[in-house]
Amino acid sequence: MADRHLEQLLSILKSSGADAWEVTDTNELGWEFYFIRHRLDQHRTKAVDSFSVKVYKNLEEGKFLGSASAQIAPDASEEEMRRTVEGLCRDASYVRNPFYTLNKPAEAETAETARMDMEAVCGDFLRTMRSLPETETEDLNSYEIFVSEIRRRFLNSEGIDVTDVYPSSMVEAVINARKDGHEIELYRLFHSGTCGRETLTRELAEALAYGRDRLAASPTPALEKADVVFSTDPAKELYLYFIDRLHTSMVYRGMSDWKTGDTVAPDNLTVRAVKTLPNSSGNTAWDAEGAPIRDLTLIDCGKAVSFWGGRQFSQYLGLESSFEANNFAVSGGTESAEDLRAGDFLEVVEFSDFQADPITGDIAGEIRLAYLHQGGSVTPVSGGSVSGNIRELLDGFRFSKETRQYDSLLIPAVTRLQGVTVTGAGNE
Repeated sequence: MADRHLEQLLSILKSSGADAWEVTDTNELGWEFYFIRHRLDQHRTKAVDSFSVKVYKNLEEGKFLGSASAQIAPDASEEEMRRTVEGLCRDASYVRNPFYTLNKPAEAETAETARMDMEAVCGDFLRTMRSLPETETEDLNSYEIFVSEIRRRFLNSEGIDVTDVYPSSMVEAVINARKDGHEIELYRLFHSGTCGRETLTRELAEALAYGRDRLAASPTPALEKADVVFSTDPAKELYLYFIDRLHTSMVYRGMSDWKTGDTVAPDNLTVRAVKTLPNSSGNTAWDAEGAPIRDLTLIDCGKAVSFWGGRQFSQYLGLESSFEANNFAVSGGTESAEDLRAGDFLEVVEFSDFQADPITGDIAGEIRLAYLHQGGSVTPVSGGSVSGNIRELLDGFRFSKETRQYDSLLIPAVTRLQGVTVTGAGNE
């Protein structure tokens, strides 16, 4: 939002009767490319301003705090802004949350503010996509590239006025595989800061190979209880289970019964919230409520040691210096990826959907492609499902010392669970 409009809004907020307020002004500069195979279909640049405001009302002599929020058009007139703020103040008076206070100004390390070289980053993406190991039977059907520089300014009534500038990129790709008159499509979506050429190449090369193997896959046999290996994107869900259960909103609402000092994970598992990860799209100095982001250990050798989360629920738990983390790193593996792939097991690399419920710990997913390692042979299989419960599988929860990064999450490259239920194709 232009400075003049921002000053108008701040003046309106200060005279509105709101007891507190927050304003977020986000400007996104982006380049977009749309390809059919490797032919450029269209491209465009964009400059998008998004502007949000949240107002708070103290109720019943500070016993409760009501809030309401809305988006405001960056070209809104002063009268339109005034009507919006008046409506928010009215709406906030109907909300009854236990009272809490907003973040106050605090020190943080300066965020990276150098302007992004959009042309160079886009060039990296274009060269990477054109260099993929396509064949006559496995290739890219289409893909889209989105590269953005985001400038986010946050202000509140307590005096915070901070700005983050960071890159955010995305690639959507549709892969085709063909064999004997049959054809399938695989969809991929990748997020990153700028172009991580090595990572993107590896991910898409794997997808090309998975498309080929899907067409040669046999039905998954009913294995009943088996060792299952996770080595691709769905593995994130296993570790997000541990991360999510330490979020202050989960703990306050009773959806997580974890307490600091509890043993909640394998005794070699360590989880940290980290301020930065290489090429993550979440490398910001401040969270969305103006709290400084820092490194924080959440789980240390299997024991819960810290909670994390936004201001409201953190303060309800008595935490005054918490924050909403963007990046997480998991470590502590003592075995190699090669060792975790020894013996008989099922390595599932493609699910139609895979979920780990952060409340119950239940895991489930339908298999699109897996590799059955049995008696020294490897067979691609498809169909059927895996299921189990993380809590019940902790004793057989093993993970590699090698790691793999998925944008803002760094996790073990290979995870092996013992005793997972595997239902065969046609027997769900």
